[in-house]
Amino acid sequence: MTAVAGLHADVLVIGGGATGAGVAWDAALRGFDVILAERGDLAEGTSGRFHGLLHSGGRYVVKDPVAAEECVVENAILRRVIPDCIEDTGGLFVTTPDDDPEYGDQFLAGCRRAQLPAEEISVGEALRREPRLNPGIRRAFAVPDASIDAWKTVWSLTRGAAAHGARILTHHRVTDLHRSDGKVTGARLRNEHTGEEIDVEAGFILNASGAWAAQILHMAGIEDVGVVPGKGIMIAMNHRLVNTVINRCTLPADGDILVPVRTVSVIGTTDIHSSDPDEIPVTQAEVDQMLDDGERLVPGFREARALRVWAGVRPLFQDAKADAVTDTRDVSRTHAVVDHRKRDGVDGLLTMSGGKLTTLRMMAQDLVDAMCAQLGDERPCRTAEESPPGNEDGELYDIGSRLRRREATLRDEQLICECELIGRRRLEEAMRRRGTTNLDDIRRSMRLGMGPCQGGFCIYRATGLLHAVDRLDGEQAAASLRGFLEERWKGVWPILYGDQLRQARLDDWIFQGLLDVEHLPGDERSPGPEATARGESVPGAEHLAQVEAAGP
Repeated sequence: MTAVAGLHADVLVIGGGATGAGVAWDAALRGFDVILAERGDLAEGTSGRFHGLLHSGGRYVVKDPVAAEECVVENAILRRVIPDCIEDTGGLFVTTPDDDPEYGDQFLAGCRRAQLPAEEISVGEALRREPRLNPGIRRAFAVPDASIDAWKTVWSLTRGAAAHGARILTHHRVTDLHRSDGKVTGARLRNEHTGEEIDVEAGFILNASGAWAAQILHMAGIEDVGVVPGKGIMIAMNHRLVNTVINRCTLPADGDILVPVRTVSVIGTTDIHSSDPDEIPVTQAEVDQMLDDGERLVPGFREARALRVWAGVRPLFQDAKADAVTDTRDVSRTHAVVDHRKRDGVDGLLTMSGGKLTTLRMMAQDLVDAMCAQLGDERPCRTAEESPPGNEDGELYDIGSRLRRREATLRDEQLICECELIGRRRLEEAMRRRGTTNLDDIRRSMRLGMGPCQGGFCIYRATGLLHAVDRLDGEQAAASLRGFLEERWKGVWPILYGDQLRQARLDDWIFQGLLDVEHLPGDERSPGPEATARGESVPGAEHLAQVEAAGP
């Protein structure tokens, strides 16, 4: 890109999460020349920071029926067009001892209205399916919930868009929008790696930046944008406590859902108004609340090992002053296309706000349809029938598929990441394909270091391979290793207790005792325990000692 001063496209999509990837795929399928710009890596924001649920719609049938109906429709379509990204776990809504059994009648009535297949099953049958469930549950309902891999989804969609001519520019931040006579005509991008600035001239701009939409719209002179960021935290436990999505059968609340995702299970989520989508710290009170909520669903939940905690920000839409919103639970989870020609007198610009990852395809269709209507160039949407790359066999993902593939090459390929069953050949191919020295980017592509050891045993091996594949010198390889450890540490230190604390101590011995990562060549930093606790360094012995001394 160093020799490129300017680019031209029919459509500039801003945002590389699920919505932006879906928009790029949809627009490219319709024959538009597309550029997608993302300030970081794909699915690095909200899409990569959710609990992994493919909604059946059951969560919203009582309080938010429009969102429920959208989920019912899109759940079925996504199973058909991106099956390799989805595991058909099924779902249960259960009435715990803390819930009102009569709500189950409202739930069933809502399911009927939304045309959501739901069946009440006996408590005994629910406990047979999921033996770890709270034995005190009083009612249980089966629904077609599933889990979905956000990273596989986004990468599949963007590969499909690229195959139809789209240009996917990751690590390109939008720094300004170009305007002329009341119309947005393009944008200026900055390459976050090189600092190079690129002007993109576009016939239309589709703002799919989610919780960051306001930042983009301010560049167009639009102030009251109606985007309400809703922060939620989630905790991953180190194995599948359940194999079915478990929901509390009550109005949506904090800590009321447990999702089996790959080899772990994720509990979520809180819902708090956030003023800045880039400032979403996790507090100890939030972690404690989530662990207590887990006990309501699975007794002994606190005794299981908490693997890591993270926060994400939902891009909720309410066309009013965002500062007036105090409870984001009251904002609908449906989506809205914001027409800035009608609303703000700004032409050539549309924004998608709200919605769920489950409804990404519908959101993309609605946004591209609205653009076509403004352009007077109607082109039919094809995303409900065509599948992006990686889904050719039409088979849904199942938890044993990776192990079967691995066993087929057990004696032929060195295993680098035991937790996620990633072989050396596949990892080297991904490094060459991605063309990045950022191990965290490779993690999102392959789930490298996302198992129970959180990179403790595999990441120094991967660093050695990156050193060889990309011909990095020692200082560059060391910087890549440190960057990965710093990012992982942010999600570990808030849950240091029990087995997770012991794992962190082991990782500390490996990376500091054996590799001396605090004093690698080219890095003169020597941060203290306070910086470490904020996630600015790899685990330090002083900080771990403080946590150990404080007790559980």
